[in-house]
Amino acid sequence: MKEPIHILVTLDRGYLRQLLVMLTSLTTSDPHSRFEVHVMNSSLSEGDLHYLRGRLRPGSCGVHDIKISDGMLAGAPVEERYPREMYYRLFAAQFLPAEIPRVIYLDPDLVVLGSLRPLWEMEMGESFFAACSHLHRTFRRLNELRLDLPHESAYVNSGVLLMNLDALRQQQDIGEVLRYIGENRQKLLLPDQDVINVLYGKRIIELNSLVFNLSDRYYRFYNLNPQNVRVDLEWVRKNTVIVHYCGRNKPWKPGYHGKLGVFYQEFELRTPV
Repeated sequence: MKEPIHILVTLDRGYLRQLLVMLTSLTTSDPHSRFEVHVMNSSLSEGDLHYLRGRLRPGSCGVHDIKISDGMLAGAPVEERYPREMYYRLFAAQFLPAEIPRVIYLDPDLVVLGSLRPLWEMEMGESFFAACSHLHRTFRRLNELRLDLPHESAYVNSGVLLMNLDALRQQQDIGEVLRYIGENRQKLLLPDQDVINVLYGKRIIELNSLVFNLSDRYYRFYNLNPQNVRVDLEWVRKNTVIVHYCGRNKPWKPGYHGKLGVFYQEFELRTPV
C-alpha cells in the first residue's frame, strides 16, 4: 500500500459545494490512492465536516478539521475576494502535524483530472514550494516593478502548491511574513500570492502550467501564441492533472465563458450534493 497523499485546503462555508466537487474529482481520478485532507478554517461546523465525509467514496480519504484563530492575522489585508482564510496556507507548516513532511495545497475552485502521485513524489531538495506561473513576460515585468522582484521572476500562482513542510518548519520566519504584510499592505493585490513570491521566490520550483495548474485564461493565451503547438480539450483530458478556475470566471456562476468548464460540469454531475 502506497503512503497516503496529504492535501491541504483552506476555505469558509461559502465554498463547501465546490470543495466537495474538487474532492470528488480527486478521488475519482486516482482511485488507487488514499488521501488525507486537512481543512484549515475558522468557521466550519461539525455538521459541515459531516456533510463532506458523508458524500465521499468510503475509504478514499480522511477529512481532518484544523481550526485557526483569526486573531493571528488581525492586521492582514482582507476583502471579499481575499478572505482571511487564504493566508492560512502561509503558516501551514506550523499547524499541520509534525510527522507530515509535505503537503499539496489545492484551492477549492479546481478539479483534478489525473493522479497527483508524480507531483507528490517529486524531489524538492531545499525548495519551499513547487508551483506554476500563469503570467506572460509583460505581466511578469509589471509584477517585478510593483513588488521589486528579481528580473524574470516566475511569479507563481498560489492556488496549487507542493509544500516542503520540513524545510518550512526549520527555516520559515513567521514574524517576517507578518511584518511584510503589515508594511506593504497597500501594494498587495493578491496578498498571500504576493507574499509567497516576494519572500520565497528563490525557493520555488516552477512546474508546467499546462499540466499542474491550467486555467481558462492560460489555455486561451497559450493557444494564441503561434510559437506553441496548439492544445485542445482532448489533449487536456489526456495530459492535464489540474484544471483551475481562478479569478472571477467560474463555471458554476452565471455568465461563465471558457472551454474548461466542461470538466467541472462532469464532476459536478458525479458529486452527491
